[in-house]
Amino acid sequence: MASPLLTWRGPVYILAGFAGIVAMGALLFQPLLIDGHLPGLPTRMGRRVHRWVGGALVVAVVIHVGGLWMTSPPDMIDALLFASPTPFSPWGVIAMWAIFAVALLAALRRRLGLRLRTWRIAHMLLAIVIVVGSVVHSMLIEGTMETMSKAALCALVLAATIKVMADVRRWRKRAALRSANIAPEAKS
Repeated sequence: MASPLLTWRGPVYILAGFAGIVAMGALLFQPLLIDGHLPGLPTRMGRRVHRWVGGALVVAVVIHVGGLWMTSPPDMIDALLFASPTPFSPWGVIAMWAIFAVALLAALRRRLGLRLRTWRIAHMLLAIVIVVGSVVHSMLIEGTMETMSKAALCALVLAATIKVMADVRRWRKRAALRSANIAPEAKS
């Protein structure tokens, strides 16, 4: 709130900037929730909270983009058309569309008839796009967040995402080994 870069900004712009910070905070919790890494929160409940935090993430992004649209429509049009001269814009736009795609897939998974495995692969690939795009977008902006706290938050988001992706990969390898060991025994 005390950033000198906000001195001449209006309340809508400031709200939009803080919505972006809230979105980054939500990105930190998403992998931790889905993987049961938050103490005192059972995995099943964590997955339910993951859905709610995902919804909050979508709302935060809509407020972020909507607020920036209200304060400078030409800049937002340039960003959405990938014509902006700022290097952070395309990363944010790509992350935004990936967030919307994940939310849409989550809402329509059953109606689309997506198998759970297909959904998980799509979700994880989009999650990687979201995290990388958001981190690069955030790190390139000189704005509301102080450089060190922004770098720390981005590093934590990356670390949490990498940890969960590595865990999922290990679980799949163990499951494949177990099913390979069970199959020969079943033939005997």
